[in-house]
Amino acid sequence: MVESVKGIAAPVSGINNPTLGKVLEAVVAASREVSRSVRAGPLLPEPASPGVRNVHGELVHPLDIVGTERFVEAFASSKVVAGLVCEELDEPKFFEVTNPASSFMCVLDPIDGSSNADIAITIGSIVGVFPTPSQTALEGETPFLRSGSELIAAAYVLYGSSTVLVLATPGLVQEFTLNEESVQFELTRPSIQIPESCQYYSVNQGYENRWNPPVRRAVGVASKNRSLRYVGSLVSDFHRNLIRGGIFLYPDDSQNPDGKIRVLYEAAVFAYIAAQAGGASSTGTVPVLDLIPSSVHQRTPLYIGNATVVDEINEALWS
Repeated sequence: MVESVKGIAAPVSGINNPTLGKVLEAVVAASREVSRSVRAGPLLPEPASPGVRNVHGELVHPLDIVGTERFVEAFASSKVVAGLVCEELDEPKFFEVTNPASSFMCVLDPIDGSSNADIAITIGSIVGVFPTPSQTALEGETPFLRSGSELIAAAYVLYGSSTVLVLATPGLVQEFTLNEESVQFELTRPSIQIPESCQYYSVNQGYENRWNPPVRRAVGVASKNRSLRYVGSLVSDFHRNLIRGGIFLYPDDSQNPDGKIRVLYEAAVFAYIAAQAGGASSTGTVPVLDLIPSSVHQRTPLYIGNATVVDEINEALWS
């Protein structure tokens, strides 16, 4: 347990390495700044070049720019983050560190769900942390092309009715909530486990006409005796299912044959968190944590949440 992480009001269980604690400090610092910008909503200045699209061809929202800048600044100044892959950056970034042997590599979606930001729906930031490889040159994409099973920590931050940080370390998932007066994150859920009862399923039912028969079978299995809840912001849907019990599905379809969820900074991060909380995840063919991407922006189908239901979905897809 690290006794002191700047920005968190109490010692942090699961973080036994002070250097890893510095990575968490960077996440906390950036997320507090982003939280302030999210609260500004439509008052946030428009980007100098509106209509810009990112590497995925998606429109860049002002919050995407703010989020990227704040996290890049925080990781660069930490002196413990050696490299970063970010949804909004075409290529990986590398930073100077104090000690390369004890540094880390981060993967980041600075603002998940930014298309919902203009209508005040909960959005979030997603971060995964890998140890820096010792036998690989820190250049290009190669240092990041690793399975989620190599993650040593993962986190997401929700910007909604409150600002919530969920941190996963081996065998433990904790929730911290930002106290707006003290500007400190306080522990609010010390140990999260996905409930055995799966109450909800989350899927964009409007895409049903694009699904192949196995996917329709799988969604049918997931939906049986469950209520549909779908925000359209992955971080929001995942958090509800994590706390209350549910399953999230984003299958491949005729327009997205490779799926749409990014492997490194979305699927792998949430798969790691789900696993520490007793859940499971699948691409429909392999466990997400076993998937080694061939490029840093690779996409995948995703089925994640209650472990029993993930098994049932796999069976429906393969039968």
